[in-house]
Amino acid sequence: MNVRKFAVDMLPPVTLAIVVSFWGLAPKAWVESTWTAIIMTALVTTWVLGLELVFERHEGWRMNRREFFTDLFYMVLNATLISKVSQMVGEAPLMAFKKAAGIATPWAGEMPFLAQVALVLFVYEFGQYWMHRLMHNSTPFWLTHAPHHHITQLNAMKGAVGNPIELVLISLSIVVMFDVSQAAIMGAFGATGVISTFAHANVRSDPPKFYSYFFTTIRHHSLHHSVPYEDTRCNYGNSLILCDRIFGTYKDGEASEVGQDDRRRLSIYEQWVFPFMPMVRAWRDRRREGMVEG
Repeated sequence: MNVRKFAVDMLPPVTLAIVVSFWGLAPKAWVESTWTAIIMTALVTTWVLGLELVFERHEGWRMNRREFFTDLFYMVLNATLISKVSQMVGEAPLMAFKKAAGIATPWAGEMPFLAQVALVLFVYEFGQYWMHRLMHNSTPFWLTHAPHHHITQLNAMKGAVGNPIELVLISLSIVVMFDVSQAAIMGAFGATGVISTFAHANVRSDPPKFYSYFFTTIRHHSLHHSVPYEDTRCNYGNSLILCDRIFGTYKDGEASEVGQDDRRRLSIYEQWVFPFMPMVRAWRDRRREGMVEG
């Protein structure tokens, strides 16, 4: 056995175990502090970015200044505006409905910590899987998601990059309907953060079967980001590749070339206006036709 390769391959599961353990053992004040989540996300991201420098997977995905600051912009956007909007349009109405309907799930909070984490992770990822699958099989939804597929390299922060409409849609969930502990919620979202970060990272790590059977890896997700559109219609699980195995959309393989169409990288402006461009082009065509007829 190549000890060095084994150690590198174990980096995702070990990081995952550390993060979940942290939330399970952290003092209540830490768990309830927004800053704790921000600091943990920053630490995980910095850790994986550092691993990209040491264990690079593909030279063509190497981070440059432009990519770094674009990715950082989206990381901040997700932690602020997208988070607030998602709470307003998703969590707040569900909480109001739950209270009005008298819905309670005390059994969820009585489960062991790891069982609660698993419940939240599955509920959240189940919704993400079907939303993600819808985005690849419905043109209006694809237009919001396509900017994420126009990225031409994968890096630790790339999971945050996309059109704001998509970022809100993909973050919606019914997790608030379950009365689990705040620590379990943070542990589950910390877990998705670790898994998704490694699944987008330019790190030469191929986790063992006990991890890759359940959780999404860079191999699964790079194939999902491969260039032909039809090849993207697989491996929808953001964190749980298990969903793809269950619902028949799993595909084995890996891609080193990612992007869409002519693989041209979109600017932030182009990513934001992308969903509306078909309507703009149609309006311009009608206007041009009217001018010709006039």
